Amino acid sequence: MKIGIVCYPTFGGSGVVATELGKALADHGHQVHFITYNQPARLDFFSENLFYHEVSVSNYPLFDYAPYEVALASRMVDVVRFEKLDILHVHYAIPHASAAFMAKQILLTYGIYIPVVTTLHGTDITLVGRDRTFKPVVTFSINKSDGVTAVSEHLRHDTYEFFEIENDIKVIPNFIDLTRFSLKAKDHFKKAIAPSGEKILVHTSNFRKVKRTEDVIKIFALVVKRIPSKLLMVGDGEERSACEQLCRDLDVCDNVRFLGKQDAIEEILSVSDLFVMPSQSESFGLAALEAMACKVPVISTNAGGLPELNVEGVTGYLRNVGDVNGMAERAIYILEDEVRLAQFKDNALARAKEFDLAKILPLYENFYVEVIEKSKAKEASFI
Repeated sequence: MKIGIVCYPTFGGSGVVATELGKALADHGHQVHFITYNQPARLDFFSENLFYHEVSVSNYPLFDYAPYEVALASRMVDVVRFEKLDILHVHYAIPHASAAFMAKQILLTYGIYIPVVTTLHGTDITLVGRDRTFKPVVTFSINKSDGVTAVSEHLRHDTYEFFEIENDIKVIPNFIDLTRFSLKAKDHFKKAIAPSGEKILVHTSNFRKVKRTEDVIKIFALVVKRIPSKLLMVGDGEERSACEQLCRDLDVCDNVRFLGKQDAIEEILSVSDLFVMPSQSESFGLAALEAMACKVPVISTNAGGLPELNVEGVTGYLRNVGDVNGMAERAIYILEDEVRLAQFKDNALARAKEFDLAKILPLYENFYVEVIEKSKAKEASFI
């Protein structure tokens, strides 16, 4: 198949999933065309089956805001026409699904019917999409997609609850490439971070408010009083400065390192003992899955799709949003006993294997085929 993938090219979960999916499809022999405004962050190797098409936006002085959606639709039209794509797969509803609908209508004037699959990732539904400014467009775009997927049962439920959706939504969970995300031999790095054998806690995110990164610092401040520990904060964003100030206020700066954005996150996870995710909302929890694949148990909230991934008392523990004391207490419970910690680590890896890319990729391939077949009937009626 010739597949067009539209995504945000950032370190966020939707961009990561879209890029990793595209790379896996290319490895499987499909021709994959990425269409976005920058080269995706994880599109980091050459393949004869991978192509990147940049979306350029006019800086004409008439526009106070660059008309990205229009530019994206035009670029999709161009790529579909001249690369003869079989299907478009857009990740994140805003503005990709609505731009895809516009592109589809334009392509009909050229005698081309292009089926569109929309994947919902989380905040495009639970946060942005529910804004009254965007809700009608999100609803329309989902209903006009030829196929719709969501990354968790919880997100599927939320989409039906908050929008008037007529389309079926298929749950295809996020996945992990176990050839990349696995325990690496990084003892020298671990010794540099924790020279006296301290336990290492880790958090990775884009440091937005919804991630509740200050709770990570508060949890760690309680843990370190009982267990010699270090905390690695990976990522960057609007909440980083507040976290740095909180470290000073709680007098834990000597034991906390802010590492910024990192590409080789699997190397950091490989030296870690516990992953902390106190998010207000998570549609799935991809960062937690990456940690589990590196044998790192998880302390998380029970928000969104996290209970579908993190198994209570097996791969870690789940607590209510804001329950800093409860999360710290469970973290201490895991870390204070080496045998117990080892069992949680083994359990985390076993759970991660259930989301192996090799198991999830065929679900997407089969869904593409199903959508393309169904679209042939629509094509006959439109053209």
